[in-house]
Amino acid sequence: MAKKTVKDLDLKDKKVLVRVDFNVPLKDGVITDDTRIKAALPTINYVLENGGKAILFSHLGRVKTEEDKAGKSLAPVAKRLGELLGKEVTFVPETRGEELEAAIANLKDGEVVVVENTRFEDVDGNKESKNDPELGKYWASLGDVFVNDAFGTAHRAHASNVGIASTGIPTVAGFLMEKEIKFIGDAIAEPKRPMVAILGGAKVSDKIGVIKNLIPVADKILIGGGMTYTFYTAKGMTVGDSLVELDKVELAKELLAEAGDKIVLAVDIVTTPEFSNDVPTTVMSGNIPDGIMGLDIGPKTVELFSGILADAKTVIWNGPMGVFELSNFANGTIGVCEAIANLTDATTIIGGGDSAAAAEQLGFADKFSHISTGGGASLELLEGKTLPGLAAINDK
Repeated sequence: MAKKTVKDLDLKDKKVLVRVDFNVPLKDGVITDDTRIKAALPTINYVLENGGKAILFSHLGRVKTEEDKAGKSLAPVAKRLGELLGKEVTFVPETRGEELEAAIANLKDGEVVVVENTRFEDVDGNKESKNDPELGKYWASLGDVFVNDAFGTAHRAHASNVGIASTGIPTVAGFLMEKEIKFIGDAIAEPKRPMVAILGGAKVSDKIGVIKNLIPVADKILIGGGMTYTFYTAKGMTVGDSLVELDKVELAKELLAEAGDKIVLAVDIVTTPEFSNDVPTTVMSGNIPDGIMGLDIGPKTVELFSGILADAKTVIWNGPMGVFELSNFANGTIGVCEAIANLTDATTIIGGGDSAAAAEQLGFADKFSHISTGGGASLELLEGKTLPGLAAINDK
Protein backbone atom coordinates (compact mmCIF):
# COMPACT_ATOMS: atom_id res chain seq x y z
CA MET A 1 0.00 0.00 0.00
CA ALA A 2 2.56 2.57 -1.18
CA LYS A 3 1.06 6.03 -0.78
CA LYS A 4 2.68 9.43 -1.19
CA THR A 5 3.43 11.18 2.08
CA VAL A 6 3.95 14.76 3.18
CA LYS A 7 7.68 14.25 2.58
CA ASP A 8 6.96 13.89 -1.15
CA LEU A 9 5.74 17.52 -1.34
CA ASP A 10 7.53 20.83 -1.69
CA LEU A 11 5.76 22.84 1.01
CA LYS A 12 7.61 26.16 0.75
CA ASP A 13 5.15 29.07 0.39
CA LYS A 14 2.29 26.57 -0.06
CA LYS A 15 -1.15 26.75 1.53
CA VAL A 16 -1.34 23.25 3.00
CA LEU A 17 -4.79 21.87 3.80
CA VAL A 18 -4.47 19.25 6.56
CA ARG A 19 -7.31 16.93 7.60
CA VAL A 20 -6.55 16.08 11.23
CA ASP A 21 -8.57 14.13 13.79
CA PHE A 22 -9.31 16.55 16.61
CA ASN A 23 -12.43 14.67 17.72
CA VAL A 24 -11.46 14.99 21.39
CA PRO A 25 -13.64 14.57 24.49
CA LEU A 26 -14.88 17.84 25.97
CA LYS A 27 -16.58 18.49 29.31
CA ASP A 28 -18.01 21.96 29.92
CA GLY A 29 -15.79 23.33 27.15
CA VAL A 30 -12.63 21.78 28.61
CA ILE A 31 -10.64 19.09 26.78
CA THR A 32 -10.37 16.01 29.00
CA ASP A 33 -7.93 14.08 26.75
CA ASP A 34 -5.66 15.80 24.21
CA THR A 35 -4.04 12.61 22.84
CA ARG A 36 -5.42 13.14 19.34
CA ILE A 37 -4.14 16.71 19.19
CA LYS A 38 -0.67 15.55 20.22
CA ALA A 39 -0.80 12.76 17.64
CA ALA A 40 -1.18 15.35 14.86
CA LEU A 41 1.78 17.49 15.97
CA PRO A 42 4.53 15.74 13.94
CA THR A 43 2.71 16.42 10.67
CA ILE A 44 1.73 19.99 11.58
CA ASN A 45 5.28 20.82 12.73
CA TYR A 46 6.75 19.32 9.55
CA VAL A 47 4.49 21.55 7.42
CA LEU A 48 5.46 24.66 9.41
CA GLU A 49 9.17 23.87 9.56
CA ASN A 50 9.25 23.38 5.79
CA GLY A 51 7.76 26.78 5.02
CA GLY A 52 4.13 25.81 4.59
CA LYS A 53 1.00 27.58 5.81
CA ALA A 54 -1.20 25.07 7.68
CA ILE A 55 -5.00 25.15 7.29
CA LEU A 56 -6.49 22.51 9.58
CA PHE A 57 -9.84 20.76 9.17
CA SER A 58 -11.48 18.40 11.67
CA HIS A 59 -14.88 17.24 12.85
CA LEU A 60 -15.91 17.12 16.52
CA GLY A 61 -18.78 14.90 17.62
CA ARG A 62 -22.06 14.48 15.78
CA VAL A 63 -23.86 17.58 14.60
CA LYS A 64 -27.32 17.36 13.01
CA THR A 65 -29.19 20.42 14.33
CA GLU A 66 -28.39 24.01 15.31
CA GLU A 67 -28.77 22.91 18.95
CA ASP A 68 -26.08 20.25 18.44
CA LYS A 69 -23.52 22.97 17.72
CA ALA A 70 -23.47 23.97 21.39
CA GLY A 71 -20.30 22.63 22.95
CA LYS A 72 -19.01 21.31 19.60
CA SER A 73 -16.88 24.25 18.48
CA LEU A 74 -13.20 23.64 17.78
CA ALA A 75 -12.29 26.89 19.58
CA PRO A 76 -10.95 25.13 22.72
CA VAL A 77 -9.03 22.71 20.46
CA ALA A 78 -7.37 25.60 18.60
CA LYS A 79 -6.41 27.14 21.94
CA ARG A 80 -4.85 23.87 23.17
CA LEU A 81 -3.07 23.37 19.85
CA GLY A 82 -1.50 26.82 20.22
CA GLU A 83 -0.22 25.86 23.68
CA LEU A 84 1.27 22.61 22.38
CA LEU A 85 2.88 24.27 19.35
CA GLY A 86 4.10 27.21 21.41
CA LYS A 87 2.74 29.69 18.88
CA GLU A 88 -0.40 31.62 18.06
CA VAL A 89 -3.07 29.68 16.21
CA THR A 90 -5.81 31.56 14.37
CA PHE A 91 -9.28 30.06 14.87
CA VAL A 92 -12.02 30.88 12.35
CA PRO A 93 -15.54 30.19 13.68
CA GLU A 94 -16.81 29.52 10.13
CA THR A 95 -16.54 26.61 7.70
CA ARG A 96 -16.68 28.83 4.61
CA GLY A 97 -16.99 32.48 3.57
CA GLU A 98 -15.14 35.78 3.65
CA GLU A 99 -13.77 35.55 7.19
CA LEU A 100 -12.16 32.17 6.47
CA GLU A 101 -10.82 33.27 3.08
CA ALA A 102 -9.33 36.45 4.57
CA ALA A 103 -7.65 34.53 7.41
CA ILE A 104 -6.05 32.16 4.88
CA ALA A 105 -5.01 35.04 2.58
CA ASN A 106 -3.26 36.72 5.54
CA LEU A 107 -1.32 33.60 6.55
CA LYS A 108 2.46 33.80 6.46
CA ASP A 109 4.77 30.80 6.08
CA GLY A 110 4.88 28.81 9.34
CA GLU A 111 1.45 30.03 10.56
CA VAL A 112 -1.70 28.04 11.39
CA VAL A 113 -5.43 28.45 10.87
CA VAL A 114 -7.99 26.08 12.42
CA VAL A 115 -11.32 25.96 10.57
CA GLU A 116 -14.54 25.46 12.55
CA ASN A 117 -15.97 21.92 13.02
CA THR A 118 -16.53 20.48 9.54
CA ARG A 119 -19.73 18.78 10.72
CA PHE A 120 -21.38 22.16 11.24
CA GLU A 121 -21.99 21.70 7.51
CA ASP A 122 -24.27 18.75 8.35
CA VAL A 123 -26.95 20.96 9.87
CA ASP A 124 -28.25 21.90 6.43
CA GLY A 125 -28.30 18.74 4.34
CA ASN A 126 -25.42 16.61 5.68
CA LYS A 127 -22.99 18.29 3.30
CA GLU A 128 -19.87 17.06 5.15
CA SER A 129 -21.04 13.51 5.94
CA LYS A 130 -22.66 12.96 2.53
CA ASN A 131 -19.53 14.22 0.73
CA ASP A 132 -21.23 17.15 -1.02
CA PRO A 133 -19.10 17.74 -4.16
CA GLU A 134 -19.48 21.53 -4.07
CA LEU A 135 -18.27 21.66 -0.47
CA GLY A 136 -15.24 19.46 -1.21
CA LYS A 137 -14.46 21.64 -4.23
CA TYR A 138 -14.76 24.83 -2.17
CA TRP A 139 -12.46 23.57 0.60
CA ALA A 140 -9.94 22.33 -1.98
CA SER A 141 -9.90 25.81 -3.56
CA LEU A 142 -8.52 27.25 -0.29
CA GLY A 143 -5.16 25.47 -0.61
CA ASP A 144 -2.42 24.27 -2.93
CA VAL A 145 -1.91 20.74 -1.55
CA PHE A 146 -3.82 18.39 0.76
CA VAL A 147 -2.40 16.25 3.58
CA ASN A 148 -4.77 13.65 5.05
CA ASP A 149 -3.63 12.72 8.55
CA ALA A 150 -7.01 11.63 9.96
CA PHE A 151 -6.93 7.83 9.99
CA GLY A 152 -9.88 7.83 12.42
CA THR A 153 -12.18 8.99 9.60
CA ALA A 154 -10.48 7.12 6.73
CA HIS A 155 -13.36 4.62 6.60
CA ARG A 156 -15.80 7.47 5.85
CA ALA A 157 -16.18 9.22 2.50
CA HIS A 158 -16.69 12.80 3.74
CA ALA A 159 -16.20 16.15 2.04
CA SER A 160 -13.21 17.00 4.25
CA ASN A 161 -11.22 13.94 3.19
CA VAL A 162 -12.47 12.24 0.01
CA GLY A 163 -14.26 15.36 -1.29
CA ILE A 164 -11.17 17.55 -1.15
CA ALA A 165 -8.96 14.81 -2.62
CA SER A 166 -11.31 14.03 -5.50
CA THR A 167 -10.85 17.53 -7.00
CA GLY A 168 -7.40 16.61 -8.27
CA ILE A 169 -5.46 18.60 -5.66
CA PRO A 170 -2.14 16.81 -4.82
CA THR A 171 -3.13 14.53 -1.90
CA VAL A 172 -0.70 12.78 0.44
CA ALA A 173 -0.66 11.01 3.81
CA GLY A 174 0.53 12.69 7.00
CA PHE A 175 2.86 10.88 9.38
CA LEU A 176 0.06 9.45 11.54
CA MET A 177 -1.80 8.07 8.50
CA GLU A 178 1.47 6.68 7.13
CA LYS A 179 2.16 4.89 10.43
CA GLU A 180 -1.32 3.32 10.49
CA ILE A 181 -0.95 2.08 6.90
CA LYS A 182 2.48 0.67 7.64
CA PHE A 183 1.70 -1.16 10.87
CA ILE A 184 -1.78 -2.54 10.20
CA GLY A 185 -1.30 -2.98 6.44
CA ASP A 186 2.03 -4.80 6.84
CA ALA A 187 0.71 -6.96 9.68
CA ILE A 188 -1.97 -8.33 7.34
CA ALA A 189 0.05 -8.42 4.11
CA GLU A 190 3.45 -9.60 5.37
CA PRO A 191 3.27 -10.68 9.02
CA LYS A 192 6.30 -11.97 10.86
CA ARG A 193 5.34 -15.40 12.19
CA PRO A 194 3.86 -16.77 14.32
CA MET A 195 1.06 -14.21 13.86
CA VAL A 196 -1.55 -14.16 16.64
CA ALA A 197 -4.79 -12.14 16.65
CA ILE A 198 -6.70 -11.56 19.89
CA LEU A 199 -10.30 -10.52 19.40
CA GLY A 200 -12.64 -9.49 22.20
CA GLY A 201 -15.53 -7.13 22.69
CA ALA A 202 -19.22 -7.79 23.06
CA LYS A 203 -20.43 -8.98 19.67
CA VAL A 204 -19.41 -11.50 17.03
CA SER A 205 -21.25 -9.33 14.49
CA ASP A 206 -18.71 -6.54 15.00
CA LYS A 207 -15.79 -8.87 14.22
CA ILE A 208 -17.15 -11.28 11.54
CA GLY A 209 -15.28 -9.58 8.72
CA VAL A 210 -12.09 -9.45 10.77
CA ILE A 211 -12.24 -13.15 11.71
CA LYS A 212 -12.96 -14.18 8.09
CA ASN A 213 -10.08 -12.06 6.79
CA LEU A 214 -7.66 -13.30 9.46
CA ILE A 215 -8.34 -17.05 9.16
CA PRO A 216 -6.01 -17.43 6.14
CA VAL A 217 -3.50 -14.93 7.61
CA ALA A 218 -3.16 -15.67 11.33
CA ASP A 219 -1.56 -18.72 12.94
CA LYS A 220 -3.90 -18.43 15.93
CA ILE A 221 -7.05 -16.37 16.66
CA LEU A 222 -7.79 -16.07 20.38
CA ILE A 223 -11.42 -15.25 21.18
CA GLY A 224 -12.47 -13.50 24.40
CA GLY A 225 -15.08 -11.00 25.54
CA GLY A 226 -18.82 -11.29 25.08
CA MET A 227 -18.57 -13.05 21.73
CA THR A 228 -17.16 -16.10 23.52
CA TYR A 229 -20.69 -17.18 24.40
CA THR A 230 -21.97 -17.16 20.82
CA PHE A 231 -19.09 -19.51 19.94
CA TYR A 232 -19.84 -21.63 23.04
CA THR A 233 -23.47 -21.92 21.88
CA ALA A 234 -22.25 -22.92 18.42
CA LYS A 235 -20.36 -25.78 20.10
CA GLY A 236 -23.52 -26.95 21.89
CA MET A 237 -22.58 -25.59 25.31
CA THR A 238 -25.00 -23.85 27.68
CA VAL A 239 -24.14 -20.25 28.58
CA GLY A 240 -26.79 -19.32 31.17
CA ASP A 241 -27.66 -15.63 31.02
CA SER A 242 -24.49 -14.64 29.14
CA LEU A 243 -24.66 -12.40 26.10
CA VAL A 244 -25.42 -14.43 22.95
CA GLU A 245 -26.23 -13.36 19.41
CA LEU A 246 -28.59 -16.18 18.48
CA ASP A 247 -28.75 -15.02 14.86
CA LYS A 248 -24.97 -15.47 14.58
CA VAL A 249 -24.68 -19.00 16.03
CA GLU A 250 -24.74 -20.71 12.61
CA LEU A 251 -22.11 -18.29 11.37
CA ALA A 252 -19.96 -19.04 14.41
CA LYS A 253 -20.25 -22.77 13.56
CA GLU A 254 -19.06 -22.03 10.02
CA LEU A 255 -16.12 -19.96 11.29
CA LEU A 256 -15.08 -22.74 13.70
CA ALA A 257 -15.27 -25.32 10.91
CA GLU A 258 -13.31 -23.12 8.50
CA ALA A 259 -10.61 -22.16 11.02
CA GLY A 260 -10.02 -25.61 12.51
CA ASP A 261 -7.60 -25.37 15.42
CA LYS A 262 -6.67 -21.76 14.56
CA ILE A 263 -9.53 -20.39 16.69
CA VAL A 264 -8.86 -20.79 20.42
CA LEU A 265 -11.72 -20.18 22.86
CA ALA A 266 -11.64 -19.53 26.60
CA VAL A 267 -11.32 -22.65 28.77
CA ASP A 268 -12.70 -21.01 31.92
CA ILE A 269 -14.97 -18.05 32.64
CA VAL A 270 -15.50 -15.64 35.54
CA THR A 271 -19.24 -15.77 36.24
CA THR A 272 -21.74 -13.92 38.41
CA PRO A 273 -25.51 -13.88 38.96
CA GLU A 274 -25.67 -10.10 38.39
CA PHE A 275 -24.04 -7.48 36.19
CA SER A 276 -22.42 -5.90 39.22
CA ASN A 277 -19.17 -5.58 41.15
CA ASP A 278 -21.03 -6.12 44.43
CA VAL A 279 -21.89 -9.83 44.15
CA PRO A 280 -19.59 -12.87 44.46
CA THR A 281 -17.90 -14.30 41.37
CA THR A 282 -17.24 -17.95 40.49
CA VAL A 283 -14.77 -19.31 37.95
CA MET A 284 -16.41 -22.01 35.81
CA SER A 285 -15.20 -24.38 33.12
CA GLY A 286 -17.64 -25.86 30.60
CA ASN A 287 -21.40 -25.27 30.72
CA ILE A 288 -22.79 -22.21 32.50
CA PRO A 289 -26.13 -22.79 34.30
CA ASP A 290 -29.25 -20.62 34.03
CA GLY A 291 -29.27 -17.51 36.20
CA ILE A 292 -25.50 -17.07 35.83
CA MET A 293 -23.61 -14.95 33.28
CA GLY A 294 -20.01 -14.93 32.13
CA LEU A 295 -18.31 -11.52 32.22
CA ASP A 296 -14.58 -12.28 31.82
CA ILE A 297 -12.13 -14.98 30.78
CA GLY A 298 -10.73 -16.97 33.72
CA PRO A 299 -7.17 -17.45 35.00
CA LYS A 300 -6.57 -20.71 33.09
CA THR A 301 -7.51 -18.93 29.86
CA VAL A 302 -5.14 -16.06 30.61
CA GLU A 303 -2.43 -18.69 31.12
CA LEU A 304 -3.40 -20.48 27.88
CA PHE A 305 -3.49 -17.25 25.84
CA SER A 306 -0.21 -16.02 27.39
CA GLY A 307 1.46 -19.30 26.43
CA ILE A 308 0.35 -18.96 22.80
CA LEU A 309 1.47 -15.32 22.74
CA ALA A 310 4.91 -16.12 24.15
CA ASP A 311 6.34 -17.15 20.75
CA ALA A 312 4.41 -14.62 18.63
CA LYS A 313 6.26 -12.25 16.30
CA THR A 314 3.17 -10.31 15.16
CA VAL A 315 0.23 -9.62 17.49
CA ILE A 316 -2.97 -7.73 16.72
CA TRP A 317 -5.33 -7.08 19.63
CA ASN A 318 -8.81 -5.65 19.23
CA GLY A 319 -11.39 -5.73 22.02
CA PRO A 320 -11.28 -6.39 25.80
CA MET A 321 -11.53 -9.89 27.27
CA GLY A 322 -14.34 -9.01 29.68
CA VAL A 323 -16.36 -6.18 31.19
CA PHE A 324 -13.19 -4.18 31.74
CA GLU A 325 -14.95 -1.20 33.37
CA LEU A 326 -15.94 -3.39 36.36
CA SER A 327 -12.82 -4.28 38.38
CA ASN A 328 -14.04 -7.84 39.17
CA PHE A 329 -14.05 -8.58 35.44
CA ALA A 330 -10.92 -6.73 34.33
CA ASN A 331 -8.33 -9.42 35.12
CA GLY A 332 -8.61 -11.15 31.75
CA THR A 333 -7.94 -7.93 29.86
CA ILE A 334 -5.12 -7.00 32.26
CA GLY A 335 -3.51 -10.44 31.89
CA VAL A 336 -3.63 -10.40 28.09
CA CYS A 337 -2.40 -6.80 27.99
CA GLU A 338 0.58 -7.71 30.20
CA ALA A 339 1.39 -10.79 28.12
CA ILE A 340 1.54 -8.74 24.93
CA ALA A 341 3.36 -5.80 26.53
CA ASN A 342 6.11 -8.11 27.82
CA LEU A 343 6.96 -9.53 24.38
CA THR A 344 10.44 -8.35 23.44
CA ASP A 345 10.89 -9.30 19.78
CA ALA A 346 7.43 -8.83 18.27
CA THR A 347 5.39 -6.26 16.39
CA THR A 348 2.42 -5.57 18.68
CA ILE A 349 -0.58 -3.61 17.48
CA ILE A 350 -3.73 -2.47 19.29
CA GLY A 351 -6.63 -1.77 16.98
CA GLY A 352 -7.99 1.27 18.79
CA GLY A 353 -11.14 1.53 20.89
CA ASP A 354 -11.50 -0.15 24.31
CA SER A 355 -8.25 -2.13 23.99
CA ALA A 356 -6.31 1.10 23.52
CA ALA A 357 -8.07 2.62 26.54
CA ALA A 358 -7.17 -0.46 28.59
CA ALA A 359 -3.49 -0.27 27.63
CA GLU A 360 -3.44 3.44 28.48
CA GLN A 361 -5.13 2.92 31.87
CA LEU A 362 -2.81 0.05 32.77
CA GLY A 363 0.29 2.06 31.86
CA PHE A 364 1.39 -0.32 29.09
CA ALA A 365 0.76 1.95 26.11
CA ASP A 366 4.44 2.70 25.47
CA LYS A 367 5.26 -1.03 25.38
CA PHE A 368 3.22 -1.63 22.22
CA SER A 369 4.70 -1.10 18.75
CA HIS A 370 1.58 0.75 17.62
CA ILE A 371 -1.77 1.82 19.07
CA SER A 372 -4.24 2.71 16.34
CA THR A 373 -6.00 6.06 16.59
CA GLY A 374 -9.07 4.83 14.71
CA GLY A 375 -11.25 2.06 16.13
CA GLY A 376 -13.70 1.76 13.22
CA ALA A 377 -11.06 2.46 10.58
CA SER A 378 -8.60 -0.08 11.98
CA LEU A 379 -11.35 -2.73 12.14
CA GLU A 380 -12.23 -2.16 8.48
CA LEU A 381 -8.55 -2.30 7.51
CA LEU A 382 -8.26 -5.60 9.41
CA GLU A 383 -11.31 -6.82 7.49
CA GLY A 384 -9.46 -6.20 4.24
CA LYS A 385 -11.87 -3.46 3.18
CA THR A 386 -10.88 -0.50 1.02
CA LEU A 387 -10.98 2.67 3.13
CA PRO A 388 -12.27 5.61 1.05
CA GLY A 389 -10.02 8.15 2.79
CA LEU A 390 -7.00 5.95 2.16
CA ALA A 391 -7.90 5.16 -1.45
CA ALA A 392 -8.16 8.90 -2.17
CA ILE A 393 -4.48 9.49 -1.29
CA ASN A 394 -2.14 9.59 -4.30
CA ASP A 395 -0.12 6.43 -4.90
CA LYS A 396 3.68 6.59 -4.96
